[in-house]
Amino acid sequence: MVNNETVHLEKIDEEEADGGREGKWVKQLIAEHARVTSSQVAKKVVEEWESKWKSMMVKVMPTEYKNVLINAQKLKPHLSLFQVFLSQLTPVGFVKKICIDAIESETHQNGKANGHHEKANGHPQPAPHQNGHHKENGHHHKENGHANGHHKENGHANGHHKENGHANGHHNKENGHANGHHPVANGKHLNGKSEAPVKDIEDMVKDEVKKAKAPTDKLRGFMKYKRKADQYRDASQRIKDYKEITSRHNDDELAVQSARCMDCGVPFCQSHNYGCPLGNLIPRWNDLVHKQQWKEALNKLLLTNNFPEFTGRVCPAPCEGACTLGIIDSPVAIKSIECAIIDRGYEEGWIVPTVLHTRTGKKIAVIGSGPAGLAAADLLNKQGHIVTVYERSDRIGGLLVYGIPNMKLDKALVQRRVDLMAREGVTFKTNANVGVNVDEDQLLQENDAVLLAIGATWPRDLVIPGRELNGIYFAMDFLEHNQKLMLSNTEHTSREHHFNAQGKDVVIIGSGDTSTDCLATAVRQGARSVTTFALRPPASASRSDDNPWPQFPHVFKVDYGHEEAMVHQSRDPRMFKTSTSRFIGENGRVVGVETLDICWKTDPQTGRLSSSLVPGSEKQLKADLVLLAMGYAGPETKIFQKKLGDVAKDGRGNFRADTTTFRTNQANVYAAGDCRKGQSLVVWAIDEGRQAARQIDIDLMGSTSIPKSGGVL
Repeated sequence: MVNNETVHLEKIDEEEADGGREGKWVKQLIAEHARVTSSQVAKKVVEEWESKWKSMMVKVMPTEYKNVLINAQKLKPHLSLFQVFLSQLTPVGFVKKICIDAIESETHQNGKANGHHEKANGHPQPAPHQNGHHKENGHHHKENGHANGHHKENGHANGHHKENGHANGHHNKENGHANGHHPVANGKHLNGKSEAPVKDIEDMVKDEVKKAKAPTDKLRGFMKYKRKADQYRDASQRIKDYKEITSRHNDDELAVQSARCMDCGVPFCQSHNYGCPLGNLIPRWNDLVHKQQWKEALNKLLLTNNFPEFTGRVCPAPCEGACTLGIIDSPVAIKSIECAIIDRGYEEGWIVPTVLHTRTGKKIAVIGSGPAGLAAADLLNKQGHIVTVYERSDRIGGLLVYGIPNMKLDKALVQRRVDLMAREGVTFKTNANVGVNVDEDQLLQENDAVLLAIGATWPRDLVIPGRELNGIYFAMDFLEHNQKLMLSNTEHTSREHHFNAQGKDVVIIGSGDTSTDCLATAVRQGARSVTTFALRPPASASRSDDNPWPQFPHVFKVDYGHEEAMVHQSRDPRMFKTSTSRFIGENGRVVGVETLDICWKTDPQTGRLSSSLVPGSEKQLKADLVLLAMGYAGPETKIFQKKLGDVAKDGRGNFRADTTTFRTNQANVYAAGDCRKGQSLVVWAIDEGRQAARQIDIDLMGSTSIPKSGGVL
């Protein structure tokens, strides 16, 4: 039975002019359900989708929500869908204001009553800001926060931006943070006195931490307290070193931030598709941090995440993008709290090696020591198997060591985790290039299972006139050489000098996270100028209608490297809607690039963007060093010449492995991480490594205690 007064029943795609996007989305959800649960019914629905099931699907549309959608169309472009939604449904923002006003009013009345009481008893009342009253906002910190969107300094929008901008449309979302916006800091103190310009609007409001010296209000924390994520160090200072760019919260600040978690009935922050792929128990450890039960919080965190010290620093935090509080306010600072938990665990000495005294006798080889390989090795070792990790480079860590600069992830943290795993029994072999100096067939014969976790490191090239010139390099080569020099504390050799940006005009083609890392590195090396090219236009300041919550917010942001470049050269380094047409050279070296503007148009029927080059828009820029940061085409598989070379590939060149079992077409050979999934996030690589380890354990032992993604309650 259906109550037709409260809901409408509609066919999916019935009113769509977007090429059936809704139907594709429903099919994708069912396919994901089949993958996670191994449901045969769901698998059958996917297989027979077009022929049978698509036409049987019914969309249940609440009447009030339907009216909101209709009114939104009428009111465009005057109001966003979200504004209309809030204006017609329960006025959450209004209720929030009433609650806060009531609390502040009660506090004010109590203060007045106390003042009268003191006066009545003959006690003098303290003057404002003296003795009885805390002097609020006496000083402002000048650190560059990156929680929440934009702040505007010197005319530049600030936040994080990860626009595509790559020749192939690929973008890497490895780092960054969730959504929101900061208005301009006006350089005036709240009490009217002059103060040095502040760099974060959160420093201009009353200090929530100082107000929270009394026990924080967990019940109404999401209404009373403002978001404050970890702050960046001052850009003018941090560009002088390779130390970590972020400063951390103290316990009082963390108590306030964790109090903002609403402990939702359905916590989207830990959902596999939109929130954390690992299914981190976010509301649980938020509550434990609020209660100052740090060790319990650590135990909950480590149930689902092998390496919180990595994700707490480099993950773009899809959990924050899916936070329910983000619908009406800034999301909970989940990433900051996660990092604080694991850091506290190390500081207190709670993280110690777990050494097993009995082993299963099963041998497993893991090829690749990035986040996927390390996660799998960690879990398989804890199951009692004999695990050996093979790494072709000179250090264990893969992407974590040479793909992410030290200012974002201190390599001492990576080595600390590797040392811990080694003490627990994992064997690491460096300079071990399987297929080159390690025989593939022998590896297969000596092990009961082999896991391919070699990442997606084959860079995309830009084949245009002048590509053969010296001075044009792949971005990862540039980052790796700089990181090796820093770790070894050696001087530049003649070849490595070409990777040094000092005194050069640097052009970086691409606008993802690798581009930003190259930008920040070039600034630290002393580049004369730095410029990045992005194919696409800048994103909108807030979510567009086709990017609703709980999807990851694609909004305009300024990443840490962009801010540093602004300080370094007093301008935004980014050029949007720019295509590179040729490289200009002299005496065999690049001296410049020629570009064309791109015109983007939206198809009114499908909503899809199309592009064309603008005739007569040619420009030339000086460039002594050009870095190609356009993403990765897949894993480097050509080194495998024997049985591993026969592992099947998909259309993108990745290893083809079952999405549930991670098995390849070769017996006892598995694949996980970017080499199977394609270029993705560190947190997804960890999840893939964990699930591959689970399947390997099942295949070797018949059962396992390793949980599925989101399988921990």
